[in-house]
Amino acid sequence: MSLAANAKQTAIAATGNAFVTEAFRQIEPDALCAYPITPQTTIVEKFAQLVADGEVATEYVCTESEHSAMTATVGAAAAGARAYTVTAAQGLAHMWEELYIASGLRLPIVMINVNRALSAPINIHGDHSDIMGARDTCWVIIIAESPQEAYDNTIIATPVAEDLLLPVMSSLDGFITSHSIMRGDVVDDATVKAFVGEYTPCDDLMIGSPRTLGAFANLGPTYMKVKKAQRDAMDRGLASIKRVGDEWASITGRSFDHVETWGMEDAERAIVVMGSAAGNARAVARRLRAEGEKVGVVKVRTYRPFPVADIAAALANVDAIAVLDRAETFSAQAGPLALDVMSALYDAGINTPLRTYIYGLGGNDVKLEQMYQVFTDLKAVTTDDVSGVVNSTPRYLGIG
Repeated sequence: MSLAANAKQTAIAATGNAFVTEAFRQIEPDALCAYPITPQTTIVEKFAQLVADGEVATEYVCTESEHSAMTATVGAAAAGARAYTVTAAQGLAHMWEELYIASGLRLPIVMINVNRALSAPINIHGDHSDIMGARDTCWVIIIAESPQEAYDNTIIATPVAEDLLLPVMSSLDGFITSHSIMRGDVVDDATVKAFVGEYTPCDDLMIGSPRTLGAFANLGPTYMKVKKAQRDAMDRGLASIKRVGDEWASITGRSFDHVETWGMEDAERAIVVMGSAAGNARAVARRLRAEGEKVGVVKVRTYRPFPVADIAAALANVDAIAVLDRAETFSAQAGPLALDVMSALYDAGINTPLRTYIYGLGGNDVKLEQMYQVFTDLKAVTTDDVSGVVNSTPRYLGIG
């Protein structure tokens, strides 16, 4: 009998962080090594209480820093444990050295990153500057729009990491998603346990026989061969994520797509966005649709590996595109998501007019008026009868 046939779902109202903690409780990893940092702190606080109360058998290690947290997680994973960690912002930056070590050693670690702006100036609210710094570390990155997606992504991340032998980062927007209470459905414990399965480390991770991890590779092609193997694994990532996402969807009824679209069947103008602001974009798109405007929204849920073909297919027939970034590149001609989208369109031979925007840095309010502004800008692009990428220098939304 399939897992879906036995699955039971319960509706709860909780924050994104609470949904993540519930997924942790159900998965019950062997080790969770973390250092508390706003806005992820309530995840590790609650999970530490679960450990103290004997509700999970996980070894919780509260380290003295985020660098130590990732170091301990790497050690646990290398020794054959199913190992998790949690961080945000400066914490992720403090893990920098170890991010490359985790992926280079092909360790199937799962990390929850609650997106937060990087200092300076000091800011504890959410944007995507922290994960954008980690986008080229060979971590799979999936991004939640809602507490429900934060729960689902946490569970999906485990079999993906173990299939690819790559670490997976599941992200949710700080405070907007992490601390907002929303209704969602959680699956029963037995089904989640069966879905992730018992963890059997591959031989390379076992400590029962001598192995070399992180050996010296200074001369010759060895280092490049390792990097090529990482790329090959990442290239398999989209298929693995979709397969696992579809399996989870068969249990929950909640679909998983790398790129999720709204109104794109006949859209003439489209916004591309990631994370919690997708809801704002859809809300405005619905109102404009009711007024006869053919507009749509493209939400990126899988960020690494980047779903090039899915993006190109979603945007193939529109007349104008806007890409919204919640992070800066400072020296490039657009934000990081926009650069990826532009590359995907170029690769597909699509030369549609495109505008880029920076929004919501440091948790700056993302208002519906900003989405109206973007759709209005795109309407002007289509009436001006221009072609090719236009105004690729990003505009800042929400600061006057």
